[in-house]
Amino acid sequence: MRVTLSALDTSESSFTPLVVIELAQDVKEETKEWLKNRIITKKKDGGAQLLFRPLLNKYEKETLENQNLYLVGASTIRLLLGAEAVGLVKECNDNAMRAFTYGTRHNFKGFHDNNDDFLTMAECQFIIKHELENLRARDERMIPGYPQAKLYPGKSLLRRLLTSGIVVRVFPLHDNEALKKLEDTWYTRLPFKYQPIDSIRAYFGETIALYFGFLEYFTFALLPMAIIGLPYYLFVWEDYDKYVIFASFNLIWSTVILEVWKRGCANMTYRWGTLVMKRQFEEPRPGFHGVLGINAVTGREEPIYSSFKRQLRIYLVSLPFVCLCLYFSLYIMMIYFDMEDWALSIHEDSGSEWTSALLYVPSIIYAIVIEIMNRLYRYAAEFLTSWENHRLESAYQNHLVLKVLVFNFLNCFASLFYIAFVLKDMKLLRQSLATLLITSQILNQIVESLLPYWLQRKHGVRVKRKVQALKADIDAPLYEQVILEKEMGTYLGTFDDYLELFLQFGYVSLFSCVYPLAATFAVLNNFTEVNSDALKMCRVFKRPFAEPSASIGVWQLAFETMSVISVVTNCALIGMSPQVNAAFPDSKTDLILIVVAVEHALLALKFILAFAIPDKPRHIQMKLARLEFESLEALKQQAQQVADDLKEAQAGGEAAC
Repeated sequence: MRVTLSALDTSESSFTPLVVIELAQDVKEETKEWLKNRIITKKKDGGAQLLFRPLLNKYEKETLENQNLYLVGASTIRLLLGAEAVGLVKECNDNAMRAFTYGTRHNFKGFHDNNDDFLTMAECQFIIKHELENLRARDERMIPGYPQAKLYPGKSLLRRLLTSGIVVRVFPLHDNEALKKLEDTWYTRLPFKYQPIDSIRAYFGETIALYFGFLEYFTFALLPMAIIGLPYYLFVWEDYDKYVIFASFNLIWSTVILEVWKRGCANMTYRWGTLVMKRQFEEPRPGFHGVLGINAVTGREEPIYSSFKRQLRIYLVSLPFVCLCLYFSLYIMMIYFDMEDWALSIHEDSGSEWTSALLYVPSIIYAIVIEIMNRLYRYAAEFLTSWENHRLESAYQNHLVLKVLVFNFLNCFASLFYIAFVLKDMKLLRQSLATLLITSQILNQIVESLLPYWLQRKHGVRVKRKVQALKADIDAPLYEQVILEKEMGTYLGTFDDYLELFLQFGYVSLFSCVYPLAATFAVLNNFTEVNSDALKMCRVFKRPFAEPSASIGVWQLAFETMSVISVVTNCALIGMSPQVNAAFPDSKTDLILIVVAVEHALLALKFILAFAIPDKPRHIQMKLARLEFESLEALKQQAQQVADDLKEAQAGGEAAC
């Protein structure tokens, strides 16, 4: 017998809290009751059919300060049917990866009727988030108790509640036992050990696991550059003629590591099921607004906004603003060079050890200013991109990444290009590169992990004292956990983490032939970055909702673009070396033509390598082809069954006549 959602009981006694919903303190009772009913009501009646209860009962709320915190869970069957609805892919008993269906659940590895571990906690929380986000308005024209919070048929209730300030936040709870096990094998382990990527994926989801997988891979990929660069630094420090070989190796390295990563990523995501997971039709993003209309593709009622108006906002406001910021960045850069000249003049006048140290001060100040400008610009870019009113989250992310990358690239690398190709001062280039790289790494470690961890520890001590002082008969461990996690910072995604690696890749691939220790410092930073990032995921930020992902997305293109720029940069540096210039004492035109020809040849070699190395291993390609064949066969059988049923109906009708 097929189990349907309408057969499920939302009053199940066994309740495992998975997600927390925090309402504003002054939310009206009728609003709370309406929200509760929509969450627990059956799917056929427009509800989510989930389990829902307050963190504190009425007596506890009177004893303690009023906390509008509610816990959301789901029965095992509800979660399994939800897994089918979102299209989760699991491994079958024949080792193939297929979309999970409740009707064929016994064909999947690890499934038993009395087994509650078939779905990971991250997958369960993702399913609940999906169901909450898909609670849609039906006949309501407003949120009860809030006439200003307008609704229309098909509008996401959770998004309206969040934008109206009625719901403060929605976040998944940590599993303290599973988290402790993960920590023991992750950042509290001995150094120089592989990360438990599969365990990270099971706890935090594929997007987070892919970031840590890429961080680990990139760190080990830097080792050849670091091993070659260390003796190069020690033995030919001032001999810039020798960096031709180092630059040539750099060109091949930057291409091969990205292509090999794509193969490793395909292996991981196939094993996790996200490589074959079908993408659903994208819903409008939460901040999208417009005049209510009918979507021509889905036929659903949703906001409609003119693409012409969006283009006007992009080209008449956003683009000029970005250009103005780029100009301001260049202006700050010229101030930095004035400071360099000032420090150099003081050193030449006195020549003391104190003034020798003063030579590094302008670079340190400039590195700090760069970090501040990058963060301020990030806020401006987010505001502008949101104001552009993109319908899809993917379009929003693409425009935001483009804005941020362009500014960060110019802000971080413009001074290095100016020193290398205008001033042609290789000693200053080496000094500036070293200072920018090391200072930015130290600042990121402090701002992203150490400072938030220290603040979180102080808050945790206060909450524990408060809970220990309570005399009310409450579930103290759960209450303490929810209050602690409620006050944790919100993890805003892997954007900043990938951006840090992107800039690091730029420092290494563009100019490391001038400063060979760049890769060594990057490796040392990344070994500590793994632990500091793991610490902030486990102890500093709220647990993020898991998000299925099949790759690192637009960042793969960003890294590949940087590797193309590195070809041009390294060829130009080779052409500027005294060794190469000595071979063309009379004609610089011939030198330029040869450098351009070599650059084009290397770019051609780069694209040939990218084409020759398949993005997916052969065995993965075969498995994907097999799945596609099975899908086509299933469609044929379904079509044949429909045709047979029609023939039987027609035959029955003729017989009756």
